[in-house]
Amino acid sequence: MKSARAKTPRKPTVKKGSQTNLKDPVGVYCRVRPLGFPDQECCIEVINNTTVQLHTPEGYRLNRNGDYKETQYSFKQVFGTHTTQKELFDVVANPLVNDLIHGKNGLLFTYGVTGSGKTHTMTGSPGEGGLLPRCLDMIFNSIGSFQAKRYVFKSNDRNSMDIQCEVDALLERQKREAMPNPKTSSSKRQVDPEFADMITVQEFCKAEEVDEDSVYGVFVSYIEIYNNYIYDLLEEVPFDPIKPKPPQSKLLREDKNHNMYVAGCTEVEVKSTEEAFEVFWRGQKKRRIANTHLNRESSRSHSVFNIKLVQAPLDADGDNVLQEKEQITISQLSLVDLAGSERTNRTRAEGNRLREAGNINQSLMTLRTCMDVLRENQMYGTNKMVPYRDSKLTHLFKNYFDGEGKVRMIVCVNPKAEDYEENLQVMRFAEVTQEVEVARPVDKAICGLTPGRRYRNQPRGPVGNEPLVTDVVLQSFPPLPSCEILDINDEQTLPRLIEALEKRHHLRQMMIDEFNKQSNAFKALLQEFDNAVLSKENHMQGKLNEKEKMISGQKLEIERLEKKNKTLEYKIEILEKTTTIYEEDKRNLQQELETQNQKLQRQFSDKRRLEARLQGMVTETKIKWEKECERRVAAKQLEMQNKLWVKDEKLKQLKAIVTEPKTEKPERPSRERDREKVTQRSVSPSPVPLSSNYIAQISNGQQLMSQPQLHRRSNSCSSISVASCISEWEQKIPTYNTPLKVTSIARRRQQEPGQSKTCIVSDRRRGMYWTEGREVVPTFRNEIEIEEDHCGRGDIYKTRGGGQSVQFTDIETLKQESPNGVLWLWR
Repeated sequence: MKSARAKTPRKPTVKKGSQTNLKDPVGVYCRVRPLGFPDQECCIEVINNTTVQLHTPEGYRLNRNGDYKETQYSFKQVFGTHTTQKELFDVVANPLVNDLIHGKNGLLFTYGVTGSGKTHTMTGSPGEGGLLPRCLDMIFNSIGSFQAKRYVFKSNDRNSMDIQCEVDALLERQKREAMPNPKTSSSKRQVDPEFADMITVQEFCKAEEVDEDSVYGVFVSYIEIYNNYIYDLLEEVPFDPIKPKPPQSKLLREDKNHNMYVAGCTEVEVKSTEEAFEVFWRGQKKRRIANTHLNRESSRSHSVFNIKLVQAPLDADGDNVLQEKEQITISQLSLVDLAGSERTNRTRAEGNRLREAGNINQSLMTLRTCMDVLRENQMYGTNKMVPYRDSKLTHLFKNYFDGEGKVRMIVCVNPKAEDYEENLQVMRFAEVTQEVEVARPVDKAICGLTPGRRYRNQPRGPVGNEPLVTDVVLQSFPPLPSCEILDINDEQTLPRLIEALEKRHHLRQMMIDEFNKQSNAFKALLQEFDNAVLSKENHMQGKLNEKEKMISGQKLEIERLEKKNKTLEYKIEILEKTTTIYEEDKRNLQQELETQNQKLQRQFSDKRRLEARLQGMVTETKIKWEKECERRVAAKQLEMQNKLWVKDEKLKQLKAIVTEPKTEKPERPSRERDREKVTQRSVSPSPVPLSSNYIAQISNGQQLMSQPQLHRRSNSCSSISVASCISEWEQKIPTYNTPLKVTSIARRRQQEPGQSKTCIVSDRRRGMYWTEGREVVPTFRNEIEIEEDHCGRGDIYKTRGGGQSVQFTDIETLKQESPNGVLWLWR
């Protein structure tokens, strides 16, 4: 061991996120699985190496226009059904492993529906290893000769590494080997034939520019997220046949650098691809898989295989590892095999399978939500909280999306028609994920020690057949003479040897002088070259500063344009959403308008039918009422004519009675003559009844001629008016008559005008009668009832006296036959 050690310069501090201005989008790749049967219906077509197209299969619903809906999706690269695992690894995983060796983190996960080939892509199959064994093979091919001895690096529970010296590492190895069941190293153990074909990689792959002045250690861990709980698949649980102990779930912690890790997770140090894959296979047997309707071995959990690469620089002498923890660089590559999203109505899951499917879909939905929020925050400048903590899956990998490494996703799709709807959701998620940008990881800091320390103290031989410089110089010296002395008195050998040595010394001195001259000349040339280089360097530095200023200005312009572009994209998206809303409203309004038009048409038709029916009813009713009115008018006219004729006849007879001499017996008017007269004259209006004032004036003895004249009768009547006849007749009334009775009679007759309007009118009135020279108001015992027959057969007069009723045909007979010689008069 060296007695003295040069002091190691401190590691320059690099602020986290110093390169956050540089961002890379999440790399999303698509791999199409071959169909199970050649004649099976396909719903996915590979257009080119970056585009796939989804066809709506037969039997699925059509879009609104009635055409089959065909949608194209773009990816960073599309791998068809004939793509090999080697081609996929070279494009997707090789850059991540290269970054891992240079101290950068990486995340690679497969995403897709159940039975789309995710586990095959990640693990592989016999004879065709997947991405995981190829990553391990590339790592150990790159650092194979630079690995530190076992237990030089030792993991702790704080997501960091401790470093031990060679002696402590040796004691640790001896202690582990002395354990009762020591695990033999991979070099002394045969490879398990179960996975031997998977790790046999024919193609040799190695990272470029590996740091030779560092030592490396590889640690692997394997966990699964089942029902949103984290379980360690490498944890050794003592077997208890009586009461087996279930595995304990692990918790997530945050280290001092704000990185998430699984507390208490087992990390195994491996030294070869075989040993690492054997550890993986041991954990793979513990992973939860089940038989579903869609997949015979369906993953029921998300598995995460972590490869942690620890590197530390050698000391200044290049012999031992630098014993400073701050100089340790830890990088990690996480290979995630996500469980497939599935629909329970297709998998026909029940019980535990149904609960597992619900938790799987919930965690995948949380992953989609996080991608949506990240995309929205980056595109529109919002600051919404990303719901990482809603699921253990997103919470564990939040650092990758915050800029702690590259993120790559392989979308595995099964082109069969039954998975069309699930593939459509997967494509939409992949489309959103491609728009999420992740900050570019920070480059590893340089430790500050001289490069090439590992090989500096090791002797180096000639390169090829070129002789060494010392051999050429020795050959230019004069050969030494023979130095063998056979005789004690020999005096020639020593002088010749002395002379040859002196020549050699002189030649050496001349060569030294020449070398010094050439060295001084070379130093002068070197100094001149340094000055020229310095001047050129200053000139280049000036130009570089100008270029940097120009680049910074261009960057600012690019940032401004990017912000403007994002703003425009945001506005375009808002306009598209608004247009979609308006179109939806337009369609709804058009549908509503059509519905209202149909309703109005129905109402209009009903209205027209109702109008036609009402019109018919009105016409029928009108005709009916017109007929009824005509009938009633005819009947009324006939009735009025009969009444008028009767009254005219009465007036004529009354006039004849009043004007005839008392001695002469009035002759009975002939019915036939009366009828002839009626037909010859016009209709006369009914006489006006006597007013109360008129009767009162008569009772006071006033003259009838002083009162207003009544209406004239028709031309058929004589010139003597009825009123004058009545007035002359009433003048004969004696003065002992009570005016009050006459007034009351007149008043009653005014109050009861024309009470009966039928064809046969029967009315009982109290009238005046003549006795010998005076007028008496009749009593109720002796009544004469006059009934008028208006049916056109003439007048019939009835009298009742003492309970007897007698009919008369004319007024003369009535006067002659009236009982007690009393004549009753009625108007």
